Amino acid sequence: MNTIKKSMMDANDAVASVAYRASEVIAIYPITPSSGMAELCDEWASAGKKNIWSDVPEVVQLQSEGGVAGALHGSLQVGALSTTFTASQGLLLMIPNMYKIAGELTPFCMHVSARALATHALSIFGDHSDVMACRQTGFAMLASNTVQEAQDLALIAHAATLKCRVPFLHFFDGFRTSHEINKIETLPDAVIDAMIDPAAIARFRANSLTPDRPTIRGTAQNPDVFFQAREAANPFYDVVADVVEAEMAKFAGLTGRQYSLYEYEGPADAEELIIMMGSGAETAAVTADYLNAQGRKAGVLKIRLYRPLDLPRLVAALPKSVRRIAVLDRCKEPGALGEPLFMEVMASIEEARQVGLLPDSFCPTVIGGRYGLGSKDFTPAMAKAVYDELGAPSPKRRFTVGIIDDVSGLSLPVDTHFDLEADNVIRAMFYGLGSDGTVGANKNSVKIIGEQTDNYAQGYFVYDSKKSGAVTISHLRFGPDQIRAPYLIRNAGFVGCHQAQFLEQYEVLEFAATGGVFLLNSIYPADQVWDHLPEEVQTALIEKQLRFYVIDAYAVAREAGMGGRINTIMQTCFFAISGVLPKDEAIAKIKEAIEKTYGKKGPEIVQKNFEAVDQTLAALQQVSVPAAVTAAFEMPPVVSSAAPDYVQRVTAVMLQNKGDSLPVSAFRPDGV
Repeated sequence: MNTIKKSMMDANDAVASVAYRASEVIAIYPITPSSGMAELCDEWASAGKKNIWSDVPEVVQLQSEGGVAGALHGSLQVGALSTTFTASQGLLLMIPNMYKIAGELTPFCMHVSARALATHALSIFGDHSDVMACRQTGFAMLASNTVQEAQDLALIAHAATLKCRVPFLHFFDGFRTSHEINKIETLPDAVIDAMIDPAAIARFRANSLTPDRPTIRGTAQNPDVFFQAREAANPFYDVVADVVEAEMAKFAGLTGRQYSLYEYEGPADAEELIIMMGSGAETAAVTADYLNAQGRKAGVLKIRLYRPLDLPRLVAALPKSVRRIAVLDRCKEPGALGEPLFMEVMASIEEARQVGLLPDSFCPTVIGGRYGLGSKDFTPAMAKAVYDELGAPSPKRRFTVGIIDDVSGLSLPVDTHFDLEADNVIRAMFYGLGSDGTVGANKNSVKIIGEQTDNYAQGYFVYDSKKSGAVTISHLRFGPDQIRAPYLIRNAGFVGCHQAQFLEQYEVLEFAATGGVFLLNSIYPADQVWDHLPEEVQTALIEKQLRFYVIDAYAVAREAGMGGRINTIMQTCFFAISGVLPKDEAIAKIKEAIEKTYGKKGPEIVQKNFEAVDQTLAALQQVSVPAAVTAAFEMPPVVSSAAPDYVQRVTAVMLQNKGDSLPVSAFRPDGV
């Protein structure tokens, strides 16, 4: 329908772009990790950007998420196409109004970057706890697995809710998808306009509160009628799956991208199956591909339409050859027989057998597991551990994966050396300090490669929850093919350390690949830096046969009049020595990015950055790595040997970025 445009963006940007153009009222109260969507819409409205009807949406910031939900309920009742963005406790504060919006069959689509709920402790990071707390509200629930899907399903949800009158909660993994930058095909106005049915909008407006057609709603009902009135909505839910499937087909006709409510990926004769939703489904799928090449018969069933679950379509997507199924939930429901998706699958299989959608002979073993709570990484090694458990003579009925559970004994063993990364993918990690510009520079690098070359690119940025002033670790991938890797890098061909003090705090080279490159920002030149490295760093450089480069980025920044901003300098070094692009081409593109990023701050700032780029190459030095370790010191202990036992056993490990290795027994069960 239109010329395909590819851009580098994260899911928050992609979803906000669709929601803004398909809405008239946007009520916001930003909450991590959904804040980017609200902030973008606010910025666009202030700049006068128009939606597909050539109007500027009214963006209103309330004083709480409860206020947002109330404002939305009101705007919807008077016929305004409305949306919002939220997560975690913010979503919970909207639940009372969500019951009302759904109960009144009001077309509405909200977007949630799914996040953990505060239980024994607060977590700003991602899992499905919040959206699972909303599954009884009456909202349809649509899950996206990738940045591309988040954009596309956002539009499908906005279109479908108008057709069926059931409100939609469209969700995707907080941080892992909301903040992952990837190369996607963006949606032009014409596609959004074609998907939003004017007749459906007219029906929505005709049902609004107006003195021209007086009605009463929100009444109190007695026992004589409440039950019947509650059941009257059933036909609307019965057709939701049909409507969403039709909108997916319409979307495919416009864009060429076809989605399914329940999408199976794997061989037709699969015997082992993982069922899940969210970004982890992509990890499981690429793991299954690898295992199948080794002779296994493994598949993945991705759940997109979770509410209302459509039994015939779910059963139709199940390979009938399957003998064992693992259902993975990214949440914990204490005291339940199993987590929500697991219970749904169990009930679906038994129901399907009883009504004849499945033969009595179809009786797979179904086990349920938890993964990824609080943004715990879900890697191919963990997916393989689940498939291996399915192949065991007596698999665990309930399990966890990704942690060491030495209390309940539920965790699966994981081979941490298992790696699926393709050889043609360049992988780079950068250690920076929150607010030192490292993340911003890496975002520019990803966009340079993703938008100005034929390569695909992915950027993901790990922040400590303290953000500014804490360590940041950037994970960048570049390659000729679409990148399906929603997990952290564990085998980096390039490691950059932008703050030399990190070498005495963290194992910066732990995930450096043999034969890779290490770049260090240091005040010491190439002929002196070796003597200032801890023994552990020297050992890693020698054993991993790393090429070692050093630059005094702060000196270059001062000479160029940039104060302490070293991001452009370190970015130039990366392009100069990584080989991801020819050096001259890379330098030219960096300067283009500088002009685009800093142009509005004036020509003086742009020129200072240009000078920093030019001076960087002269200041970059390669270090000759000796054959033997000569260090006079080791990494100092993180905490004093006189510190309390808990601090030494637990806090010190966390301070080293090694918290993943701590077992369940290390922690009090009440969060104290």
